[in-house]
Amino acid sequence: MLKRHFSEKERAFFVEVDFKDHVALVACVANAGRSTIVGGARYVAAGPGCAETAFMVIDAWQGRGIGGLLLRHLISLAREARLKELTAEVLPDNAAMLSLLGRFGFERAERREADTVHMVLTLT
Repeated sequence: MLKRHFSEKERAFFVEVDFKDHVALVACVANAGRSTIVGGARYVAAGPGCAETAFMVIDAWQGRGIGGLLLRHLISLAREARLKELTAEVLPDNAAMLSLLGRFGFERAERREADTVHMVLTLT
């Protein structure tokens, strides 16, 4: 379902990041002299020492390493924040995301929902 408007509380959530418990990154490319956002990633603390992560890369820019670049930076920031674990919920048919997370050391964990794959990275 398409969401056309955000509440003030939702807007605040998306833009008020502290780069410790809530980190948001964007990937930009130069396009006709302007910078265009082609991807984004964030993590949000979900409990003591644990944060959930999510990614988005525009279809036309997928497969070019943008997701990996964003993930590498998120993992680095999570380690600096002394987090112990990053998690991700992935649709079972999203083979590209499952592969990307696997390359960075995420492992499948016990399923929480029948329609998602729960992935976990233990940070050292």
